[in-house]
Amino acid sequence: MTTTEARTPEAEPVGEERETVFALLGGYFDRLRGGEVGLLPVALGLGVITLYFWSKNHNFLLAVNVDNLIVQMAGVSIIAMGIVFVLLLGEIDLSVGYVSGVGGVTVALMQQPGKSYQVAGLLAILIAVAVGAAIGAFQGSFVALVGVPSFVVTLAGLLAWQGVVQRAIGDQGVITIQDTRVNDMANYFFSNRWGWMLGGIAAAGYAATVLLGVISRLRAGVRIRHPVLIGFKVLVVGALCFAVVHVCNRGGGVPFAGVLVVALLIFWTYVARRTTFGRHVYAVGGSAEAARRAGINVKRIRIVVFMICSAMAALGGVVFAARLTSVDLNAGGGTILLDAISAAVIGGTSLFGGRGNVRDAVVGALLISAIANGIDLVGYTSATRFIVTGVILLAAVTLDTVLRRRQAATGR
Repeated sequence: MTTTEARTPEAEPVGEERETVFALLGGYFDRLRGGEVGLLPVALGLGVITLYFWSKNHNFLLAVNVDNLIVQMAGVSIIAMGIVFVLLLGEIDLSVGYVSGVGGVTVALMQQPGKSYQVAGLLAILIAVAVGAAIGAFQGSFVALVGVPSFVVTLAGLLAWQGVVQRAIGDQGVITIQDTRVNDMANYFFSNRWGWMLGGIAAAGYAATVLLGVISRLRAGVRIRHPVLIGFKVLVVGALCFAVVHVCNRGGGVPFAGVLVVALLIFWTYVARRTTFGRHVYAVGGSAEAARRAGINVKRIRIVVFMICSAMAALGGVVFAARLTSVDLNAGGGTILLDAISAAVIGGTSLFGGRGNVRDAVVGALLISAIANGIDLVGYTSATRFIVTGVILLAAVTLDTVLRRRQAATGR
């Protein structure tokens, strides 16, 4: 008896540790079977695409091309972040393409030399974003207050704002952006020293966020599960930050556009996940009637969300304009609308509302931009890009539909 009692305290921690590890893996596979796949499909897709294009052209993974890819995806990522909020409500915004054009044209008009309304770069950018927010409030009011379907309102906006862009540019055809601060939105690269500092700030910021989360749980009396896994995630994210900086520094440096995307990602993720407004957005997307009965001002939430979407579209338009250092009659056209919506959906945001994350916009934009970049490097036609993107979008929506059914069947 004495021997058995002496061995028991030593045996229990081992069994508990094994149970914890097995429970972690079992819980993950249970979530997969229940339809919660997270970023797994996108991660696998990125891996396959990267290997394929690298095998066709080794320049795909060169530092210079990585810098180019980051700048290329920045505008779409920013617009797609706003789309995520609209999709969380179960709504759609088809006007974001030409709203981005309005943003680019606004900042181009504001910085023209010799004009009585000439405004400096940063203020011009803020005015462009404010114009976008006003457009969102206008369109959102029809959806929230009048009850017109968002599809119809924003389709009308797509046509109207296209006309505004063309009328604002007029016979000039092209407006060149000469303001350095505006052009720096897409064309500025940090020095190597600043790159390492930004990488350290990003890694330390993530570690601090995780630590604050752990402290808040401990204060609330919630047991911290898998502390080793938490530490491992912090190390992996930190290593990833420095790896990206290392690659970018071998090219032209860390692009400001990439830093802007990361900053917006952190901000909007906090808004969506850590604020009352964000929780209300998910609640309205899950069930607008239930949210209304719970005391949530559904109309206000809808209007504010459309304001966020259009403001982000205008900011994305500024990035597009800065990348070209000009705007023309096609500003906001092309595949901007389809790329932004596709990025949010491919990243994992549901078209049916109530499910998604701001990060979906970034990973989806990375996938779409990687396809476009790789096709250009390999020398395939634009037709191939459209076909591949369309197939991936259809697969993402189909997967979302199937997973929703599985989640409903399992009661998740």
